[in-house]
This record gives sequence, structure tokens and C-alpha cells, in this order.
Amino acid sequence: MTAIRALIVDDEEPGRINLRYALAEHAAWEVAVECASAAAARAALAAPDGHGIAVVFLDIQMPQESGLALARELAQREEPPLIIFVTAYDAHAVEAFEVHALDYLLKPFDDQRFAQTLERARAMLAQRQRAGYGAALRAYALPQPDYWRQLSVRSVGRIESVQLEDVLWMEAAGNYVELRLATRRVLHRVTLSRLQQHLDPACYVRVHRSAIVRATQIASLAANGDGSYQAALRCGDTVSVSERYLAAVKALLQR
Repeated sequence: MTAIRALIVDDEEPGRINLRYALAEHAAWEVAVECASAAAARAALAAPDGHGIAVVFLDIQMPQESGLALARELAQREEPPLIIFVTAYDAHAVEAFEVHALDYLLKPFDDQRFAQTLERARAMLAQRQRAGYGAALRAYALPQPDYWRQLSVRSVGRIESVQLEDVLWMEAAGNYVELRLATRRVLHRVTLSRLQQHLDPACYVRVHRSAIVRATQIASLAANGDGSYQAALRCGDTVSVSERYLAAVKALLQR
């Protein structure tokens, strides 16, 4: 089997060494080249044998040019190499990567986390998902609109772009959100509260600590015998409405 060729980009030598040793434990992987800067990585990818590099382990914080800047550039390619971001402390970047289905390694990472990352990359390459990955990378790396219009949903070896306008309502499921579409349900790794921060409040309304509904989906509101409320949705579903969000739902129905 042909080895998966990887490029390591980290301005700190210990970081490069750690990744090199970690990859050496996986026979299906090969370190093609190590670079200490984004400029050196750009040159390596442009070299004749650079076209065979399938995965880039990319540090975020580097002097002169950040890893994010290089990612934005690579995002313009039709089939960019898979990018696995590496970070020591940038929590905001980690959250963004999770939401946009881009993998990351948080320093220091353990063997199990590293193996999971390699498996995701291997599965994506095996299923020829690099075109879909490229679209997801562009969605993150390029300037974003004020509110999100789509989500890049990741599963093993696959990335799917879900348009938020197709989501009728969404329900919390631990650290995931279950997106309810007209004919199916999609599980996305993000908390409901974090997702709400990026939704247009004119289009989506929080009705419960565990549910957000597209405003146009709310058809009516009914009180239960125990004093609780439920909203009937145009798709046929019913959703509990908590007292905290009751006034907002009533105001919506009075428009």
C-alpha cells in the first residue's frame, strides 16, 4: 500500500520532532518534509514531489506568517491537501475547527487522539472526499458573513455541507446538535448555545434550552394542563416551549 505522505509545519523544532516520532509509529504514513515556516511549506508544496503530499500538519501560531494564512491560500486549490491544525493554546481556533469540520491537535496530544486524527484523514482520502473537504476549508478560511448560512458536518471519511435554510429546527444532544430537515436528521458536533451565537436571530428563535426553531416553522402555541407550553410546527412536529422563551414565541406569533 502506498504510504500517505505528510508535511509537518512548525516553527519550533520540538514540535516537529514530536510529530515525526508520532507518525513513525504508523506504518501507513511517511513524513515527506518538515518546514519551520509557512514560506518554506509553500515552497515544499510547489516542488515537483510536493504534489504527492496529501496531509499537512500545520501549526497555527508562527512568526512572520501564521498557519491560518497558509490555510487560506491552500483553500483556493480545487483539491487542497488535508490540513490538520496544531495548536497549543488558541481555544477560539479549536472551537472554530470543530464547527467547520476541520481537525486539529491540541498540544500536548496523546496517542489515542493522534490515532483518531490519522484515521479521519485516512478515511477521507480513501473515499475521495478531498473535493468536499476543499469546500469546507474554504467555508472556514475565507471571510465569513455576519451569520452562518451553512454547516460542514463531519462523519468518518465524509464531509457534508448542510444549508441552514433547509434546517426546520434543531435539538440539543449533549455535545451535538440534531439538525431536523424535511426528510432526515443530521447529527453535528457543536453545542446548541455555541451554534446559536452564529444564527440570524431574525430567522431562528430559541424556544427551550434544548431547542431552536426556524421562525417561519412556528404555526401555533398551546398550553398543556400542567401549565407548560408546546409549539406546533408547520412540518408536523411539536416542540416544548419553556417559560424563559415564552414571551419571544408569543411575540413571534403576533407579527
